[in-house]
Amino acid sequence: MLNIGDFASHGRVSVRMLRHYDAIGLLRPARVDPVSGYRFYEASQLARLNRVIALKELGFTLQQVRAVLDEQVDPAELRGMLRLRRAQLAEAIAADELRLTRVEARLRTIESEGTMSAHDVVVKKVPSVRVAQLSGVAASYEPEDIGPVIGPLFGELCGRLAEAGIEATGPSVARYQDAPEGNGAVLVLVGIPVGSSVRPGAHDFEVLDLPPIEEAATIVHRGSMDEVLGSSQELARFIEQNGYRSAGYARELYLECPEDQAGWVTELQEPVVRR
Repeated sequence: MLNIGDFASHGRVSVRMLRHYDAIGLLRPARVDPVSGYRFYEASQLARLNRVIALKELGFTLQQVRAVLDEQVDPAELRGMLRLRRAQLAEAIAADELRLTRVEARLRTIESEGTMSAHDVVVKKVPSVRVAQLSGVAASYEPEDIGPVIGPLFGELCGRLAEAGIEATGPSVARYQDAPEGNGAVLVLVGIPVGSSVRPGAHDFEVLDLPPIEEAATIVHRGSMDEVLGSSQELARFIEQNGYRSAGYARELYLECPEDQAGWVTELQEPVVRR
């Protein structure tokens, strides 16, 4: 048998932790000296200790660990739990990194307040264009809700166009509308320009002519759309300072979309009317 210190050393845990596990009935010593009260463990108990630590690291509470061990979890099941937890942690890390990117973008916007803008805002007419279109609903207009909807929609639309043998005739576009569901939900409409020979009703996607925008305040944003906040707010300041008011959500015209989103070039086209 191993005394508690040796058992702790072989298990890479503290003596204090083993005493706690004993107190809550999670890992009892094999024997306790009735006179001295010293705890002794068998080497075979390292297997249970390994499972306790593994499950704890996976995020289970000690109460949950005991329930799992009482069901005699085997190594294959532990491996499955590990894979699931790894996927959950990877997703959480990606979400945190994206959140940090957005916070940094907002911070840069805050730091640039009151400084001279490097962007040129142009008011112009946006002509009508025929597009193939798919739509989806995002819970809100916030980037964390728009992103998971718009990306898959464009991927699906590109796939359907390829299957139909239809080539794009211009840069893709995204539009937004208030969704019928209300509660801040947004209808996301993604479109890819197609030729006039592509007729409505003949495909598994919508084909329509986007109406022209008679007056649109436009600005070119360079970089990831996760960092579009500064450009969008610059557009808002121009609209207010030049006697306009917004007449709806801005369209996003994706002029250049390399694999590295830092190289993206997007034109924001916000419909405006004179106040």
